[in-house]
Amino acid sequence: MDSYIAAIDQGTTSTRCILFDHGGNIAASAQREHRQIYPQAGWVEHDAIEIWQNTQLVIHQALSSANVTAASIQAIGITNQRETTVVWNRQTGKPYHHALVWQDTRTEDICTDLTDKISAEQIRTITGLPVATYFSGPKISWLLQNVEQLRADAEQGLALFGNMDTWLIWNLTGGINGGQHTTDVSNASRTMLMNLSTLQWHDDLLEAMQIPKSMLPHIRPSSDSHFYGRTVKEGVFNFEIPVCGDLGDQQAATVGQTCFAPGDTKNTYGTGCFLIQNTGTELVRSEHGLITTACYQFNSEPTVYALEGSIAIAGALIQWLRDNLNLITSAAEVEELANTVDDNGDVYFVPAFSGLYAPYWKENARGVIVGLTRF
Repeated sequence: MDSYIAAIDQGTTSTRCILFDHGGNIAASAQREHRQIYPQAGWVEHDAIEIWQNTQLVIHQALSSANVTAASIQAIGITNQRETTVVWNRQTGKPYHHALVWQDTRTEDICTDLTDKISAEQIRTITGLPVATYFSGPKISWLLQNVEQLRADAEQGLALFGNMDTWLIWNLTGGINGGQHTTDVSNASRTMLMNLSTLQWHDDLLEAMQIPKSMLPHIRPSSDSHFYGRTVKEGVFNFEIPVCGDLGDQQAATVGQTCFAPGDTKNTYGTGCFLIQNTGTELVRSEHGLITTACYQFNSEPTVYALEGSIAIAGALIQWLRDNLNLITSAAEVEELANTVDDNGDVYFVPAFSGLYAPYWKENARGVIVGLTRF
């Protein structure tokens, strides 16, 4: 019987499942978009239940397309949109609120108040991150302050936090019936709650943001021979399969592009645009607005770190042209339209829909079009 690895890619705009055979070839792939929810300007949400349902659907579609059963799947790896924050009840499995997406800027005041308790320089030293609405910690704090009953449940140990990797692993491995509440170093390093040197949750930051430690998942290596847990027979696969890998999307791309040597660099264009440079086991501090982040950790080997330049909106601009302005019906039309003109006429569009990220980190920046003339 042929054997496969299932890769689940839970992204900002869609969820995909790809089956790889023993030679690393794609045997089947399925993808499904989910809704982008905008309650008001600067706010971006996802329905975590919809994403879990889509995940189950694309798994079934990929298996069906390859004409294989779950018994052929030897292992599962997960990659996910980072920083997007979901909090759910461990007894019911239901989220307390829509997930707050990494692009969401509603936590600007929380970030400002946080620096009154711990300086931005201290936070960057501890976490490698600037104080920004981008990261998960302030989003958890906002949910605790604004969602009815959540604070009380969190104090009683009933509320669980996770980025999308944690949410999927918990559901895949049993959910309310013993699901594993875990994450990896790459995702944990994007919360603004983890000490980048010790790879542990930082008590002072938790206290400053008033986040109960019981909400947080256990931090594990990105690829672990002891794995994260097994899928349950009553679940989507109807078979026990080990979940062996977990990496945030950009770190996963870095590994996928085999950037394993210090200095190796990848650049990817998805919803946003992200450049990551492997710095090896050395924790390099940027003086020019880059993020210092955990890149990956394999088993008990030392953690590999990276520098990252983050831009919030890249491919999402194409989606905006399609869905908001209705200028196109598919992304592929953009190239065709661009080829109908000689140049851009010195007109530039800065899509700062969620503020400007690296190297400026200006939360209040907004999209602008410049260079317009009558011509």
